[in-house]
Amino acid sequence: MQQPQHHHHHKPKPALSGSLSWIRRSPPPSPPHKKPWGSGAGGRGRYACRLVPLLVLTLYSLFTVLRIPSSSLVVNTADSERVERRDDVEAFKTHLPSNQNGLQARQETRSPASLPCSAFISGEAGGGGDSSSSEGVLCCDRSHYRSDVCYLRGDARTDPSTSSILLYDAPRGAAPEKVRPYTRKFEDSIMRTIDEVTILPVASDHSANGTSSSTNSRDSLRRRCDVRHPPGVAAVVFSTGGYTGNVYHEFSDGLIPLFVTSQRFRGEVVFVVLEYHYWWLVRYGAILERLTNYKIVDFRYDRRVHCFSEMIVGLRIHGELVVDPKLMPNGKGLQDFQALLHQGYSGGKPSSSSSAPAALPLGLPSRPCDHAAAKAAKPKMLIFIRKQNRVILNLPHVVTACRRAGFAPHVMNLRRQTPLPVIHAALASADAMVAVHGAAVTHFLFMRPGTVLLQIVPVGLDWAAESFYGKPAQELGLKYMEYKVAPEESSLAAEYGVNSTVVRDPSVISSQGWWEMKKVYMDRQNVTVGVKRFGELLRTARLHLRNATACGKAAALR
Repeated sequence: MQQPQHHHHHKPKPALSGSLSWIRRSPPPSPPHKKPWGSGAGGRGRYACRLVPLLVLTLYSLFTVLRIPSSSLVVNTADSERVERRDDVEAFKTHLPSNQNGLQARQETRSPASLPCSAFISGEAGGGGDSSSSEGVLCCDRSHYRSDVCYLRGDARTDPSTSSILLYDAPRGAAPEKVRPYTRKFEDSIMRTIDEVTILPVASDHSANGTSSSTNSRDSLRRRCDVRHPPGVAAVVFSTGGYTGNVYHEFSDGLIPLFVTSQRFRGEVVFVVLEYHYWWLVRYGAILERLTNYKIVDFRYDRRVHCFSEMIVGLRIHGELVVDPKLMPNGKGLQDFQALLHQGYSGGKPSSSSSAPAALPLGLPSRPCDHAAAKAAKPKMLIFIRKQNRVILNLPHVVTACRRAGFAPHVMNLRRQTPLPVIHAALASADAMVAVHGAAVTHFLFMRPGTVLLQIVPVGLDWAAESFYGKPAQELGLKYMEYKVAPEESSLAAEYGVNSTVVRDPSVISSQGWWEMKKVYMDRQNVTVGVKRFGELLRTARLHLRNATACGKAAALR
């Protein structure tokens, strides 16, 4: 081992006599006047005895010198493993990739085929404007019990004559997919009425020598584009059949899932509609024009071939009147959908892609804020009534109870042709809403945070009332209250007997399926509200409003 060299500026010292070196065992030089080996036999033997150790030491030294470099070049298996591990440790410390780390990084660069389909549908896997890959993407997410959703990226072209969508340059091995783009997959009877779309993958054509054919020859085999939409403008294909016509289903099965699926495109999306209804476009145009910048395509009757670089067939759905922020790539929630409704039906202009609609403000602007006027003012209550079933049989008594509790009641008798802006204007300025469980309760989406939704729940409908309306109302910041109809207050008591299983144990009927439950508890039941018990709820609602409005908060701070 070499000793460290010290650079001192002293005069060089004379060489040592070698007392510490094996060289000292060599014979001293002979005097110049004598022969080195001697002249006699005794001299030769004496020099030979001295020479043998010298030769042995010389050979040993040569062997040692030759061994050192050779051993430094030979690395056994254990040493090799230690070297590789050391390289990895140093790479980890310095963030420099070793060979092993580089392999791991290459493995983490996942191909489109390895990504879940939900990542494409939600936009987490990138947009359709990326044309760096010549091979398309085709996948379907059928994991949700409510809907099937398919995703296409590449050269997608509609073929209305066969109710098909063609995807050219499809992934190798892709198979045709069939989907009914409606969000009630679990309900076979209604899904059979929904038009089916067939997605046909067309793989890249290759010449005999394995290379791709020219672009012109490929295009000559493809359906001609009548309308070519620019890259980055996607299409969302869905149906407005099924239960469309019922306001609850129009929102829960259609508009909210459409918002969930399409809002990430910021208007750069075309809606392709199956079973298109013109009245639906008129009724909900104020919402649709805030989700798309383009005209809606009627898939059945628009015979033109529309070409897109990206398509989603079907709608994502989170639940009944639900927008789950945890499932949204940008964290949007039901409040964002409500803000879009408010902007649409309050007469505001469509928002740009960079500005989100403003949420409904807390408090009620129609209420005065001075103490005397606030005490004398009566909060506005809307009572939604039904005409065919689940009718309030003692409606005049209910209206009187509302007035005695300090409300200003207004009866709302909605018709199919009642414009949504009219309903929105009434509820956006209301303090409370009363309604028997049914589709009309959906209009609570127009109400402001801090207001009251009081739902009258007929016998056998407890679960539906809470799941369909109660939870979403609370999500929007409403005070949700229930008046549960007692067995003797239901018309079913007169029909089956107050102590019958139908009245006392609705689970027996509900266990037979939705249609049996609907036939008994939704289609054949009316209610008589107990005025005394109902009045207690009204007084609780009145107290809440006094404390929850902007005026009440200001009074509490004084």
